[in-house]
Amino acid sequence: MRRIRGVMRSARFPVSATLLRRLALASIIANVGIVVTGGAVRLTASGLGCPTWPRCTDASYTATAEMGIHGAIEFGNRLLTFAVGLITLATLLAVLLHQPRRRGLVPLAVAVFLGIPAQAVVGGITVLTNLNPWVVGLHFLASMAVIAAAYALWKRTMEPDGPTVAVVAAPLRHLARLTTLVGVAVLVIGTWVTGSGPHAGDHGAARNGLDPESISQVHADSVFLLIGLSVALVFAFRAVGATGPARAALVLVAVILGQGLIGFVQYFTHLPALLVGAHMLGSCLVLLATLSVQWSTRERRPVATPETAAEAVTDAPARPVSAAHS
Repeated sequence: MRRIRGVMRSARFPVSATLLRRLALASIIANVGIVVTGGAVRLTASGLGCPTWPRCTDASYTATAEMGIHGAIEFGNRLLTFAVGLITLATLLAVLLHQPRRRGLVPLAVAVFLGIPAQAVVGGITVLTNLNPWVVGLHFLASMAVIAAAYALWKRTMEPDGPTVAVVAAPLRHLARLTTLVGVAVLVIGTWVTGSGPHAGDHGAARNGLDPESISQVHADSVFLLIGLSVALVFAFRAVGATGPARAALVLVAVILGQGLIGFVQYFTHLPALLVGAHMLGSCLVLLATLSVQWSTRERRPVATPETAAEAVTDAPARPVSAAHS
């Protein structure tokens, strides 16, 4: 009886594969958007516009007129968190209601959904610690983790549920993984650069104590390494005729070069807020492009069924008699 009721509920609210893919894509866009708006909070020195958490003030959950523009900006970003949460909740419900149920999607959808309140808690800790730069960096990196999970969910909605099969040789897969690890390192070091710079989120917030020029050089060196690995991937994939992976690696090179250009310009123009915000968006795009390369090195095959197995046997070329007895 419980199974019948579940089927009836799904029949009343059918979720197509197209809707599922679109919701998963919307989840990626929303999570990237909240990173950009969070950057706007910091770049406008509104990080303590709401000086406490979970309330905005000790007496109110919302910003008041006396708090001015900084309170409005910070509280507005908190409201956007609920909007992102609703999108991820809709995605999770779509995964649960889609028939047939794709069990491989459920853990990813749950992870993305739970990542939103977890992010809110980390954001609250940043406020309660008066925008400690290390906690602010953790807040950004947690967002990157949620975006990575959202990307994985979106890609899985476009794949069958069979086993994963590599499309390039093991050395190239190792090179792609190394590129991904270096990309993650670039993001981590980037938070150290931010924590040493002038955009603290509030005029009274502390800095991490690192020398801005020295840590910026380390960040630049890591970016050069990432570019070199990405270019190597392009040529390596092309050498073995892996068209899809080569195209993904070429996109990664283009995104990194664009991000690097923004980084150099913002450094030599003394970190204008608009360029810093663009650099934060670029960080999200670098992550997504890196994941795209990693994803392109493998594919999923459809689930084997008795019918497909029979077709495979039927379509297989007959073995010569001499070969069979050799």
